[in-house]
Amino acid sequence: MAPAGGTLPWRRWLRFETIALAILLAYPFLPVLDWGIEAATGQAVRIDRQLVNVFIFGLLALALNVQVGYAGLLQLGVAAFFAIGAMTTGVVTVEKYPFQVGLWGALLLAPVAAGAAGLLLGAPTLRLRGDYLAIVTLGFGEVMRVVLLNLENITDGPRGLNPIPEPWLPPALREQLGGAGGASEGQLRTMYYLALGCLVAAVVCFRLLEQSRAGRRFVALREDALAAACMGLDPARIKLAAFAGGAALAGAAGCLYATNLTTTAEPNTYDFNYSIMVLCCLIIGGLGSLRGALLGALLLLGFDNVASPLLTRLVQQAIGGESSHVMASFSNWRWIVFGVALVLMMRWRPEGLWPSSRVREELHESSGGPA
Repeated sequence: MAPAGGTLPWRRWLRFETIALAILLAYPFLPVLDWGIEAATGQAVRIDRQLVNVFIFGLLALALNVQVGYAGLLQLGVAAFFAIGAMTTGVVTVEKYPFQVGLWGALLLAPVAAGAAGLLLGAPTLRLRGDYLAIVTLGFGEVMRVVLLNLENITDGPRGLNPIPEPWLPPALREQLGGAGGASEGQLRTMYYLALGCLVAAVVCFRLLEQSRAGRRFVALREDALAAACMGLDPARIKLAAFAGGAALAGAAGCLYATNLTTTAEPNTYDFNYSIMVLCCLIIGGLGSLRGALLGALLLLGFDNVASPLLTRLVQQAIGGESSHVMASFSNWRWIVFGVALVLMMRWRPEGLWPSSRVREELHESSGGPA
């Protein structure tokens, strides 16, 4: 039983999140999981390199959570805003163009460009509901991919814009980050801490948003748009704010993604699969839940980037070396695994693995609720 005032849950979550953040901050210098996997399997891995992708896609999951989880807008084109952020980063940083503002300038311009695209798409379409809005955003994602592919004079088409310069840091700080590993290690740790810092900042902002009047407006709109309008709220304006805000954050994630790759990658990279993967993160973790979105990103991206390659090597070792059979690569099973996970989630735990307290109360799963 919680003590009077209800302070125990807050202290519990604060302690958990503080410990998790401390572990992540120390991990590049103390990669105990890397050592354990190498000792157990004989295969060297770099978990911190994969965690950068987890942080970036966690940021993208938070962006989609604003639109789908908070405002109840079924958005299937988040990969388009992700791509806009990445391409904007390429345009304003590569040597081909005269801007060359570096990562720190790109981190300001990429969200602006993606947010503006969100406004342009949302203004005429957000009066649509449910499946109709989903179809429009799905179509926008596919159209944007083809447009970026055909604008070869700007995006270099299938080659992508490269090389994107690494983030500028004072030489002393870069040398300290690199340590004995040299420049490459310093670049990896720079991206690691940059992506982690952006993710932590986004979590803090969304936590404050949930407790603000604007956050309660999002929830009211999601629960019942007609009742929200009768209470004097403007559903169109709230939807547009959620749509543009989520698009801007997706653009920031795209900026980090392109910088981490040192290239924008070809536009076909940002296809419908990315949008579905991020939506799966929310469904598995819990719609409308900050912790759920991060947990979903950790599980799916961790499986895709860490567990899947490791299992592939173990399978190939078990069958006696490389095999050309398609099922010998565990990576080819990932969509089957994702599909089975979604079916099981929808059947046994539709609220997600880590739902928000509001959802738990609605489903009578809180500790004090009825059975």
